[in-house]
Amino acid sequence: MEKAYLKSTLEHLGTAVADVRAAMRPVVRRPDLDHDGLVDLALGLWEPPIHERRLAAVELLRGRADLLTGGDLPLLEELVREARTWALVDVLAASVVGPIVEHDPAAAGVLDRWVTDEDVWVRRAALLALLVPLRAGRGDWERFARYADAMLDEREFFIRKASGWVLRDTGRRRPDLVHAWLLPRSARASGVTWREAVKPLTDEQRAELERARSAGG
Repeated sequence: MEKAYLKSTLEHLGTAVADVRAAMRPVVRRPDLDHDGLVDLALGLWEPPIHERRLAAVELLRGRADLLTGGDLPLLEELVREARTWALVDVLAASVVGPIVEHDPAAAGVLDRWVTDEDVWVRRAALLALLVPLRAGRGDWERFARYADAMLDEREFFIRKASGWVLRDTGRRRPDLVHAWLLPRSARASGVTWREAVKPLTDEQRAELERARSAGG
């Protein structure tokens, strides 16, 4: 049942997420952990196709994302491709890739390629890599808006949901930005994207968007 919920083909041991995180906490805190040690440990954990081991690798990378740079993006892309479940991809994208591309604008260009990739998980990662800064009221809105517009007609649920998720979280601090972006795209947005995007908006903004959606605008 857990495998079905996580959309995963990996072996599952049944270990709770909290227990995996607790087990990795002392490793993350090791003062002697450097970049190469981090990568070696993460890859060693990742190699067996076992969900909890891969989750441990992701938690390790998340905990020491400060040791990673744009040079690690090819490796992280490989992990995203192999993960094939939102439970791993979302953390890799938002909490590992995200800090790299936020602090290294040159590295962010790799997302321009990811967003057109045939792999749905790579495309989802391109969107979610921009989530955390946008949620905090900063971030590369123009890049996200460009990606979301290009993928607005996507039929993949996981893309529609990711677009709505970022719009929703951006709208909590900057509802006018999301409202202005969504208004001319009201009829194109899927129900999944729409429902998430309008959650933080004012009643007046939602009403205007509903009218535009009904009119086909």
